[in-house]
Amino acid sequence: MSIFAENTKAQSLAQSLAQSLHSEDTGRCIIVDADAEKKLVRKIDLYLMPSIFILYLFSYMDRSNIGLAKIVGMEEDLHLTSHQYYTAVIVWVIGYTISAVPPNCDLLNFYMVSKERAVCLPISQWHSLEILLIRSGSKRFIIFLTAGILSGAFGGVISGAITSTLDGAQGIRGWRWLFIVEWVATAGVSLIAHWTLLDYPHRSRGLSEEERKLAQQRLVKDGIDQGDSKTQNTSMFILLLKALSNWRTWVLIPGYITLSGAGAISYFYPTLINDMGYTSINAQYMTVPLYIASMVAVVPICWLADRKPLARGQLLVGSMIVGMVFFALTAAIRNYIARYVFLCFINMTLWTGGALALSFATTALASVTPDVRAIMLAWIPAAAALAQLYGSAPFPAEDSPGYVVGFSVFAATFAVGSVCHGLANILFKRLSLKGTYVP
Repeated sequence: MSIFAENTKAQSLAQSLAQSLHSEDTGRCIIVDADAEKKLVRKIDLYLMPSIFILYLFSYMDRSNIGLAKIVGMEEDLHLTSHQYYTAVIVWVIGYTISAVPPNCDLLNFYMVSKERAVCLPISQWHSLEILLIRSGSKRFIIFLTAGILSGAFGGVISGAITSTLDGAQGIRGWRWLFIVEWVATAGVSLIAHWTLLDYPHRSRGLSEEERKLAQQRLVKDGIDQGDSKTQNTSMFILLLKALSNWRTWVLIPGYITLSGAGAISYFYPTLINDMGYTSINAQYMTVPLYIASMVAVVPICWLADRKPLARGQLLVGSMIVGMVFFALTAAIRNYIARYVFLCFINMTLWTGGALALSFATTALASVTPDVRAIMLAWIPAAAALAQLYGSAPFPAEDSPGYVVGFSVFAATFAVGSVCHGLANILFKRLSLKGTYVP
């Protein structure tokens, strides 16, 4: 099937499904000026994407520095065993999970802790089904995920510079300076989010009255209602029940769990590289190529996902199968050079899978009212984040330097994930043909 034919099929599917969302609106015709809409989309992206990019860049850099700090003195100074380090990661994951839903519901513009989840809401709230499903949904998600990838690359360089130059300054060890500097930078950036991040279309301060009306019209045209009049007085408990009782939530969670659990390996990259014979400082710098390789892979794959929107599910499954293969190879092969190359491919599949899974989840929830969708977009990754409780466990120090158990566990995890995403993709496609599901 040609790209043109596939896109035409996707457009017809999106239009027919959107028309079936709200039967009570039958007979109401909403016409949106195409040229005005293009200008509006460019303006929305100009406001929305840079803010999301910067917030996520600093957020991810700040929350991933524990692995870098571990190898430059934190473990020795605090006399940490591998199990105590694992416990420290667990405590952070639990706090991260608990704090996810309230920020999405009430303080979307302020909170950094749930940025990865909260960022799905403004993107899906501002862009129509055609944008998310057909034209450039994955590319928009890769813009903010690129920030996460770059933070991994910059994080290694910045960490190496801070820990090597500030070690001992004011009597403070370098790893402590790493936490101080990156926390101050992240907190400072988060303070301006209230003024830079767009609110809902009907009350955004960044647009004119005409632009706000057009933004609402283009969403209503797709059957996506702002829903505030219906939900603004609804209790949080009722909204939570609606989110948890929606079948889409439980279809999307299993596959997301496998990605999130395996993603915990990023906390151990510095340790894994350090065990290959690099010094603690050089090991920090050697994490950079892992993220550069991910950037090279993620951008073209997400571009392909937007060119072939009906193949996003297959691309996601394919990405997880590739990840499974390289996890298995890393478990079986002990050569350090080969292992380092395998880590590059593993990181590629983690970030590629994350981008595709996020666009898949957000378009799947496009028809849900904003308040409920906010909770669902928080709850799905939040529940999946609990997988990092086991994802941080399979790399005890006594398994060094092979870590056969850890890599084998993640190979099996990705195998299960590929099956979960494959079944979800089949289910959604079958329901879409019956007109009961809006992708």
